[in-house]
Amino acid sequence: MADSSGEFVRSPNHFADRITSDGSSRWPVEPGRYRLVVSLACPWAHRAVIVRGLLGLEQAISLAVVDPIQDERSWRFTLDEDGRDPVLGIGFLSEAYLKADPGYTGGVSVPAVVDVPSGKLVSNDYPQITLDLSTQWREYHRPGAPDLYPEPLRAEIDAVVEPIFRYVNNGVYRCGFATSQQRYEQAYEGLFAELDRLSERLAGQRYLVGDSITEADIRLFTTLVRFDAVYHGHFKCNRHKLSEMPVLWAYARDLYQTEGFGETVDFDHIKRHYYQVHRSINPTGIVPLGPDPRAWLTPHDREVLS
Repeated sequence: MADSSGEFVRSPNHFADRITSDGSSRWPVEPGRYRLVVSLACPWAHRAVIVRGLLGLEQAISLAVVDPIQDERSWRFTLDEDGRDPVLGIGFLSEAYLKADPGYTGGVSVPAVVDVPSGKLVSNDYPQITLDLSTQWREYHRPGAPDLYPEPLRAEIDAVVEPIFRYVNNGVYRCGFATSQQRYEQAYEGLFAELDRLSERLAGQRYLVGDSITEADIRLFTTLVRFDAVYHGHFKCNRHKLSEMPVLWAYARDLYQTEGFGETVDFDHIKRHYYQVHRSINPTGIVPLGPDPRAWLTPHDREVLS
């Protein structure tokens, strides 16, 4: 929602409990106990889908996918038989929120980690969820799983992702949901200034930090993969399309063509959610047919930077 100045303000994550391996929280790491609820349309949830798959945690943490179209009760399980999640037995994600806090009246967001035995929401703290999958669930990673948050690089990763969140991940929303020209222009300038900085950084190196994929790349990818399909037109982020920014376009295609990335992208869910749910921006609800997703499979030639 926008404040009195017209600036989009993202709501804080109300549920920030952590699942830990050392007994420091009330939620222990336990395979089969938790269910990750996501929307394939949502960039914040998309991060968790990618990390779960790259680390091989599919058997340890089950996955639920909600309908990309919300109603007044927010995310719903209408893709499942009888409109109920087969594991949690609920029709709306809000039911897990209310089991955790019966007096809760805030928004319902994904990703959400739910405790299956109690049906209670554990966390909707999307930045911490993926970090904990990398660090707390290490015992259950597949053999040879990548280290997406290596200790020697954590300070650099944290420093790189902070402006990515501020100006890119959240910046596109600050453009799209601004209600004043001034706030929109400020967000627009910040977004493209950061994309220019990232282009310079990636011109000579394949990944954002170090010589392999890290949490930083995943956080940037989920915004970039939605850029031309949604943010360029729908959110008025239209200085350039991603496909007109050579370095970032090649970088994004490189990740898309990496196992664990492209197969998690659902452009149908992405476009239907943004264009049909955000009626204040797109009153007709018409979903554009383009762009052609086959462009994501064209050669990127970034292997030479490895």
